[in-house]
Amino acid sequence: MTCIKNRPVPLRSSEMLAQQGVHPLLARLYAARGVQDRSQIDYSLNALLPPDSMRGLADAAVMLADAIEADARLLIVADYDCDGATACAIGIRALRAMGANVSYLVPNRFEYGYGLTPEIVDLAAHAEPDMLITVDNGIASVEGVARANELGMSVLVTDHHLPGDELPAADVIVNPNQPGCDFPSKAIAGCGVMFYVMLALRAELRSRGAFDGREAPNLGNLLDLVALGTVADVVKLDHNNRILVTQGMQRIRAGNMVPGLRALFAAAGREPSQAQSFDLGFALGPRLNAAGRLSDMSLGIECLITDDFTRALGLAQQLDAINRERREIEQGMQEDAEAQLTGIDIGESKSLSLFHPDWHQGVIGIVASRIKERAHRPTIAFARGHEGEIKGSGRSIPGLHLRDALDLVSKRDPGLIIRFGGHAMAAGLTLLEHDLDRFRTAFERAVADMVEPSALTRTIETDGALEASLMNLNAATLIEAETWGQGFPPPVFSDRFEVRNQRLLKDKHLKLALVKDGASFDAIWFNRAEPLPARVNAAYRLDINEYQGVRRIQLMVEHAEPL
Repeated sequence: MTCIKNRPVPLRSSEMLAQQGVHPLLARLYAARGVQDRSQIDYSLNALLPPDSMRGLADAAVMLADAIEADARLLIVADYDCDGATACAIGIRALRAMGANVSYLVPNRFEYGYGLTPEIVDLAAHAEPDMLITVDNGIASVEGVARANELGMSVLVTDHHLPGDELPAADVIVNPNQPGCDFPSKAIAGCGVMFYVMLALRAELRSRGAFDGREAPNLGNLLDLVALGTVADVVKLDHNNRILVTQGMQRIRAGNMVPGLRALFAAAGREPSQAQSFDLGFALGPRLNAAGRLSDMSLGIECLITDDFTRALGLAQQLDAINRERREIEQGMQEDAEAQLTGIDIGESKSLSLFHPDWHQGVIGIVASRIKERAHRPTIAFARGHEGEIKGSGRSIPGLHLRDALDLVSKRDPGLIIRFGGHAMAAGLTLLEHDLDRFRTAFERAVADMVEPSALTRTIETDGALEASLMNLNAATLIEAETWGQGFPPPVFSDRFEVRNQRLLKDKHLKLALVKDGASFDAIWFNRAEPLPARVNAAYRLDINEYQGVRRIQLMVEHAEPL
């Protein structure tokens, strides 16, 4: 069941924003998302949170500056998703620009698992590094850091994931979610953390006179990478993250981006000058993630760190081919998952834990996401790992913190989960295959205890009705230019329409003519084949359909209820 619910709009905030010069439509939309003052939509770099309150940042800057002065060998150990790849690229580009001797290692997820494990440290030791730097991982790598210490390597952990009960004994930890860190933005992505580390390092080197006689590197040129990693990791776009994304998007639209991003836009058939967050999350991000899912994320990192556009384009085309393969694998797995759902009463279940012996480890997260969207239940998809283990990737719904749910399972049934980690909305875990039924029962119980029954009904939050006079290109352009994303959702409106005409496109998309207040609007509902009744209450987004250079307003229907 799906219901449409209108967001409340604090009238005082909306009026205040309008008085401060914000367009009335945007004032209403911003107020509904908690914005009370124009300063909260100031996306200039001057509005970025200062780094002073990020625990460990100053120590990290000193540690790295000392290493650069000593010509120490630095090795970045990256995660294998888009956030990890962009964080690694930010580190490689910035550290080399500041004179560091730095290389990187991104382990194969299927051989070495997640995080800085002892096995990865042993692999890294072949490069004889003096210092390991983790990006987008490491906060839970207690054993791996201990192994690095045994081998005489210093360790700098940069991460944004939630810590476990024990912190690793690293020389320095930079993670806004570690105990004692007062940095206000707890939603910053791994690439954002690394960007802040590089800002602090540049300031430290500047204070030491390292740039006397030469220009310090412009780290603003890395904001395109920060924007990509932040959007692709689906972290909450709080004010600070919106600044980072907006600044990065402005550079991308102006053509100021690393060659790898320009190549990825070309491979995806997208135009950078008209780029939106959607392009980063659903065109570029998946192509980078595909390398980590099916192959080797080194392909993605090399694409992002090369200054040779021809080489970047070749790598982007390889990534595009891998992504097409990923889609084919995903389609088969999706069919398997749908078949399993036929034997489950979703209405009675609070959670879903699905497994198939032939599923691909690298694609289970996508399958979990698709099933979660369809069934509106916290979903974990499992695939076989090594030696009787199965690896799970989970996606959650609003109202359930997935990592906390797994933590509750592990506390209630010690030893059931071999290892786990993640966020509120996404998490991963490892079990023994013969413990799957036991886990299903324990996870179902944990979700039942933690989630409110109302959260199990899918709710489409909308911004209410939109005046017909605002259903035009100007309003759509105004909305399109702003920064929306996770936790700061793009506007969805709901209105009563007469369905004047409807036909099926490609046997699966519903093309509509919807009439409101005597005005007719073109609309489309993707992946909807069933016809609509004559009158509906529809939730929709304003969209611009461009064909042969002509731009027209189009409504993108997300849900409709008969009137």
